[in-house]
Amino acid sequence: MAQIVSVMALAHAPGVTGWLAEAPEQEQKDIVAGYRAMGRMLRDTRPDVIVGVANDHMLNLPLKNPPDFCVGTAGTWQGPAEFFRDWLNQDAYEIDGRPDVAECLAKAGVAAGLKLTSRDDLLFDDNWSVPLYYLDPDYSIPLVPIHMNCINPPVPTPEESVHAGRVIAETLRRDLPDDLRVAFIGTGGLSHEPGGPRYFTLDEDFDRWFMALLEEGDLDKVCREATVERMNAAGGGGTTELLAWMVAMAVAGGTPARSVFYVGSAEMRCGIGGSVWDAIH
Repeated sequence: MAQIVSVMALAHAPGVTGWLAEAPEQEQKDIVAGYRAMGRMLRDTRPDVIVGVANDHMLNLPLKNPPDFCVGTAGTWQGPAEFFRDWLNQDAYEIDGRPDVAECLAKAGVAAGLKLTSRDDLLFDDNWSVPLYYLDPDYSIPLVPIHMNCINPPVPTPEESVHAGRVIAETLRRDLPDDLRVAFIGTGGLSHEPGGPRYFTLDEDFDRWFMALLEEGDLDKVCREATVERMNAAGGGGTTELLAWMVAMAVAGGTPARSVFYVGSAEMRCGIGGSVWDAIH
């Protein structure tokens, strides 16, 4: 069976590459240091492939009756999509995919009853472009992107997100080669309300509460307390990206997370932070 060598979750706010210089100097330093620390942690585990779940931002998935998940099956990915390059202040990049891993995950997900499709033509915005910029700056680790419907109702419930994480972990261990080293990333959040009446606000108390909740390592409690309604109260249309963090927690087996960094940044219009799971069961 394949080995899951790293599980982490982190924010992917576009300002982290697009307009970071507008943030106070100490915030800039803390944000960059946090992302770079998580990048070192990831690369130190020497993964052969990254499997990750990120909000699709309604860029690829249909607006009417979208799937909960869409597995990217291409052999090569390009990003950011041209429309987003100036916004993200990033040059074009290319990263390999792993169609064999992707197709295995897609097949198993459908068999497990997930509302899931697959595509080989996904466009990337900040969902992958921001994390990869820091975690894998030379784009050398193949990526299997799983786009998740986090914001277009009805979104998956926390319980459905946890179920998906368990299916992913089981599939990786059961169906992939024994010598394959897999890193898993959940990316999105923290509190923000893109385009809404609270666009320039965030809820630092909620963010710290949520990250502390993950530190308890109790999946049932996370599902019970970190409801979609509570996430929307902290920022509609964006904070529910934290469903991807719940997928990551389930991939790690419901073990306690460790908070690596957190910065509540008004200039980034988002809480910025990341967690890792040191024990993976």
